[in-house]
Amino acid sequence: MLPIAARIRAAAALPLAAAFLLAALAVPAQAAAPAPAAAPAPAAASPSAPPASSDKASTILARAAGDPAQARVLAEEGGKAAFFCANCHGDGGISRYPEVPNLAAQNPAYLLGQIEAFLSGRRKDEFMQGLMKVLSERDKAAIASYYAAARPLPSGPPGTARGAELFAQLCATCHQPDARGAETFPRLAGQQPEYIRRSLRRYLTQSGERIYAPMTAAVTRLGAQNIDTMADYLAGLK
Repeated sequence: MLPIAARIRAAAALPLAAAFLLAALAVPAQAAAPAPAAAPAPAAASPSAPPASSDKASTILARAAGDPAQARVLAEEGGKAAFFCANCHGDGGISRYPEVPNLAAQNPAYLLGQIEAFLSGRRKDEFMQGLMKVLSERDKAAIASYYAAARPLPSGPPGTARGAELFAQLCATCHQPDARGAETFPRLAGQQPEYIRRSLRRYLTQSGERIYAPMTAAVTRLGAQNIDTMADYLAGLK
């Protein structure tokens, strides 16, 4: 079996190839089409229409949060903009691969923060950094909005009481008692258990793309022997 990086690149190439093929097929038809009639004067923009501005993604998200109509439009745009993300993170944000995180129902501000972290180099992943560079500010806000609105699913059976006890002691203060996260802390409920296991081990050994002292301290208290218990507990939450 190909390694995950190779599978990601192979899957990611498919929609791009299809897009180029469709564009090539469309050229003759466009050349043969008659010149279009003069366009009518543009109508006034509706309250939910995408604003023609240079607003930052965070501003676009904040505006949509106060306007349900704009929020729906933004999430719909995000579903289209995220076609490339779906190759790995799955349709609706339920991952295709056990080592790739689910994005469904994550806090939109947290998702946007991770996009910005890849762009700034605070999160180091050459493949993800390359993808983030092609996104406009509106794209970033739309993708975050789309995944935030997606329906989460458990990734495993219910965990044990021991897992619940460990989570309450070590994790609930930041990730919230229901494990659904906040603006600066990710949702862990229903997350892929293998992704959680790998992430916790990397924090424990400080060997991953992210080094964060509070997480290393928490996982040290958890202990390597309890990582599986924690991962299984979180995977079984909704």
